[in-house]
Amino acid sequence: MRGKRLIMGGTALALATGAGVWLVPVVTGADIARGARLYGEACASCHGDKLQGQPDWQTPGADGIYPAPPHDESGHTWHHSDEVLFDYVRLGGAQALAAQGVTGIASGMPGFGDRLSGTEIRDILAFIKSQWPERARAAQAARSAAP
Repeated sequence: MRGKRLIMGGTALALATGAGVWLVPVVTGADIARGARLYGEACASCHGDKLQGQPDWQTPGADGIYPAPPHDESGHTWHHSDEVLFDYVRLGGAQALAAQGVTGIASGMPGFGDRLSGTEIRDILAFIKSQWPERARAAQAARSAAP
């Protein structure tokens, strides 16, 4: 790559050119294409085929359960670490929130740990992250790297 320099990091690949530096997420071993397919099969029915979530996702329904949030940059998915996101998918919302000590929020998110392997969950999360703008990926990567 003439005129370009690659700098490898733990969670990102920095591409330096004369025009600036861009961070590109690097998820070791992730298969984003498989993640996209799995997202379509397991997640899109609630979270939308374009990651847009359900209408009024910030307001609980009559049953007290919040609609599925968007996974694009307009939602809050990128505000959470990889560990939190993985557990939310694997355990489901209620169990993941309880493990974090969060109470008073009713979640309709089912757990997928019995249907998806850890690798498949990571592939889905890599696909979702690949759709975010760089600033959201960088913020989320920083949260994931924090102790």
